[in-house]
Amino acid sequence: MQGRELVDMEELAARGAAGFTDDGIPLMDEALVKRAMERAAKLDLPLSFHEEDRAFIESPGVNQGAVSKALGLGGAPALAEDVLVARDCMLALHTGARVNVQHISSANSVRLVRLAKEMGAHVTAEATPHHFSLTEDAVLEKGTMAKMNPPLRTQADRYAIIEGLKDGAIDIIATDHAPHSAEEKAKPFAEAPSGIIGLETALALGITNLVRKGHLTLMQLIEKMSLNPAKLYKLDKGAITEGADADLVIFNEGERWHVGPKFVSKAANTPFAGEDLYGKVKYTICAGNVVYEDGE
Repeated sequence: MQGRELVDMEELAARGAAGFTDDGIPLMDEALVKRAMERAAKLDLPLSFHEEDRAFIESPGVNQGAVSKALGLGGAPALAEDVLVARDCMLALHTGARVNVQHISSANSVRLVRLAKEMGAHVTAEATPHHFSLTEDAVLEKGTMAKMNPPLRTQADRYAIIEGLKDGAIDIIATDHAPHSAEEKAKPFAEAPSGIIGLETALALGITNLVRKGHLTLMQLIEKMSLNPAKLYKLDKGAITEGADADLVIFNEGERWHVGPKFVSKAANTPFAGEDLYGKVKYTICAGNVVYEDGE
């Protein structure tokens, strides 16, 4: 778990692995990354990366800028993300590997992915609901509930993510769901863990902040949350077709609801607690079985 050696990718592929990831531990050895891409390209399996160069991070979880300065913290600059996104986009171009940039947060990184696509690289990117919904200012109001890696950034970065979702530079919306206990999040900012829960608010944040504001159609939102992730990992999911698994979410697009105080998740670490959002999930069906039903 040090990000210094490759797993047996061929063996895992033979056993059904859909892809590979650094699991949040950024790979700093460029030669290792290149070898991983070459092997993944032969297997035709994607590599998903957490792109943060820790050499540039003084304190994780908050963007380096006005807010980190106000908190007396060094912060995590967009540069930490940009340099690894640039590296991996070019390595993807030269190796032919399929590379996915996880939880993209920087305007420059969005531009880099867009350019790499234009150059012919097989690069995809995903954004989280919190990165297209909030800015670094949320840290001043919500504290550790808005601490995450990569951090919330500026309004310009948020707008760039929305534009990337609109023009296809960003293919996927994923939650980066990271539950933590109330006790963990109650620690001082520098000591508290990074990450927030996202499953219960993901659809509603997309409807509220993307669909209702005219950035995406409802079908485009659904594609980025279901069909496109399934395509990336070549899963027979994400579409309603005869013979497919009955994995369905039934929701009311126009229903307004209040986030919290109770959550289905065992954790409640979210900066969206107390917010009113549109788009209420009524049923979740997995393999034909109702596994969640809205009780209100």
